[in-house]
Amino acid sequence: MYIAMNRFKVASGSEAAFEQVWSNRDTHLHEVPGFVEFHLLRGPQRDDYVLYASHTVWASRAAFEQWTQSEAFRAAHRNAGDGSVRPLYLGHPEFEGFEVIQTVK
Repeated sequence: MYIAMNRFKVASGSEAAFEQVWSNRDTHLHEVPGFVEFHLLRGPQRDDYVLYASHTVWASRAAFEQWTQSEAFRAAHRNAGDGSVRPLYLGHPEFEGFEVIQTVK
């Protein structure tokens, strides 16, 4: 398995709007082979932001990479850089990708 994460520093006071954007977006993830599950995580509050992470589980790194090159990916991210979303967070999202070494259920 492979876990893909993006960390977002959401400006204080913009949490509800940020969560609304994610709740209402059309992800297209279920159309992509190898997609397992998605989570939007809310983390600690800092002085000027709240840390969020998008956490997506894939069957393999190859499945994730195929997603990033797909029409479904382009459709899901079509409005990511528009003016209505960008002011909600500080800086650029930070991507982190992880190969799963151990799973305990």
